[in-house]
Amino acid sequence: MSSKINAGDSFPTIKVTNYDGSEVLLGNPRNDFDWQAIFVYRGKHCPICTKYLSEIATYTEKFADVGVDIIAVSADSQSQLQKHLEEIDINYPIAYGLTEAQMKSLGLYISEPRSDKETDHNFSEPALFVVNEEGRVHIVELANAPFVRPKLDTLVSGLGFIRDPENDYPIRGKLTY
Repeated sequence: MSSKINAGDSFPTIKVTNYDGSEVLLGNPRNDFDWQAIFVYRGKHCPICTKYLSEIATYTEKFADVGVDIIAVSADSQSQLQKHLEEIDINYPIAYGLTEAQMKSLGLYISEPRSDKETDHNFSEPALFVVNEEGRVHIVELANAPFVRPKLDTLVSGLGFIRDPENDYPIRGKLTY
C-alpha cells in the first residue's frame, strides 16, 4: 500500500546511490544549501525524462540563486544510469536504485514496463518534492504519466518568492479531508 506525502509532512528517510557510487540521503541538501528539489523520473527508457533532465541542467544556476539544491533519482540500475549519462550532459547529481518500497513510501505512481524493450523493472512516474530547511515537504507534485512536469522557469521564480523572508509564504495545501 502506498501512502501519500502531504504538504508540510516530514520527508521520509530515503537512501539511494549517486552516479559516482556515493550514498545519498534524499532531502538532505548538499554544500551550503538548506532546501532541496528532488526530481523523480521514470528512467533511461523515457525520452521525455531525458529531455527534462537536460532542461533541468540549464537551470542549475537559477536554482542555486534561490538557495535550492537539486537532485534527480529513478529506479534504474547503475548500468542503466551509466548508459543514460553517456547520452546527456548533466551538471547536478543523479541517483539510481529507488526501490519499489521507497516509491510506495513517497506515494508515487508506479508502472510496469510495457515490454522488455522499455525496461526490466517497475518504475515510478514523475514527481517533484521540494524539501525546506526543516526537512518538511514544502512543494509536492505527483504525476501518473510522463507528460506532466512543472515548468522550470515558473518553479524557480516561485521558489524565489517563497524563500524571500519579506513574503512570509507558508506551506500551501495543508488542509486535507
